[in-house]
Amino acid sequence: MGQQQLLLLVLATVIVGIATVVGIQAFSQNNVKSNADAMLNDAVRIASDAQAWAQKAQPFGGPATYGQFTDGTTAVTLANLGYTVNTDGKYETLNGECSIGSVTAAGLTVTCINDVLLNEVTATVTGLTDADIDGAIVELGTYTE
Repeated sequence: MGQQQLLLLVLATVIVGIATVVGIQAFSQNNVKSNADAMLNDAVRIASDAQAWAQKAQPFGGPATYGQFTDGTTAVTLANLGYTVNTDGKYETLNGECSIGSVTAAGLTVTCINDVLLNEVTATVTGLTDADIDGAIVELGTYTE
């Protein structure tokens, strides 16, 4: 009877240990996905702000040519959208760092990266309506310590 109880105790300990490891792994994967979703939300918000900027009149801080993201003299930047940028010119959030790249008269790309969770997302703007914003998770990483 003593050996049977000891065997059940060891078996229960192993099952609890496996359940704990699976739970921690599931939490980590959910954390990575949640971060990517939050960064995508940040990127789309910045893209939407860029659309609003392109529709402002020049006296109110908009571009020299209405509806364009750059016209050769004035281009959309994080700073002229009202975001506080670091020394690298990137906007830092709790989710990661965002930057604006490849600005043309017709559109731009917003990229957000989290170096810890190895996530990267982009939002591409190709016009001035909501349908002209396309967001995507480029890289869904994993948490490593």
